[in-house]
Amino acid sequence: MGPRAWLPAAAAVLLLAGCHHGGGASARASAARFVAQVPLSSPGFPPDAATAKDRLARLTVEWGRNWQTYKRENFGRYWSDDTDAVGGRNGCDTRDDVLRRDLSELREGDRNPCVVVSGVLHDPYTGKTLPYSYSKASQIQTDHVVALGAAWRGGAYAWTPQRRLAYANDLDVLLAVDKQTNQDKGSRTADRWQPPRAEYRCEYARRYVGIKVKYGLSVTPPEKTALTGMLATCR
Repeated sequence: MGPRAWLPAAAAVLLLAGCHHGGGASARASAARFVAQVPLSSPGFPPDAATAKDRLARLTVEWGRNWQTYKRENFGRYWSDDTDAVGGRNGCDTRDDVLRRDLSELREGDRNPCVVVSGVLHDPYTGKTLPYSYSKASQIQTDHVVALGAAWRGGAYAWTPQRRLAYANDLDVLLAVDKQTNQDKGSRTADRWQPPRAEYRCEYARRYVGIKVKYGLSVTPPEKTALTGMLATCR
């Protein structure tokens, strides 16, 4: 059994315990402490600009492969907490983990600390201020900074299904962003899409390169040129 393999079952017990009267507050506090044990980002991620530039120079440069075989299901059909990726095995849905990390003015569930009841996203891609409410339709989506299709072309086609599932649910790969902007981005790589808000392009490139390095993904020549240009804007 892996070092965190016991987490989902234990989390489920704690969270369910919070749904009963009598001792509910104590169970909820225990669940909240349990959930808080799992970090929502890796130490040192994203890399600073100098580190990102150095690591970009070391990435394999080649044209994408096997693009015609890509299917979304290759990375799992749904969000999964059952991975060793950042945020995994804490008993919470991956999307809720992203919201808990990225939203301000956060209000979590009274009984279930995984559930985000409300909050505000200051969208990094556009600068928009987007309210979130659990009970209403949201203009917030979860973006894979290096899209799944792009990851596939850059080497994920050769991974095991479990590694692809981990990638799809790794909080280092994910950002809460404006829904329409995310849809406009689609599976485009850095040479074909950059955040409309120019002030964020430095951090976007740092995250992008950090993901490529973390998972050993290649970059295409135009992709490398675009990332180099964005990193040049870092101050």
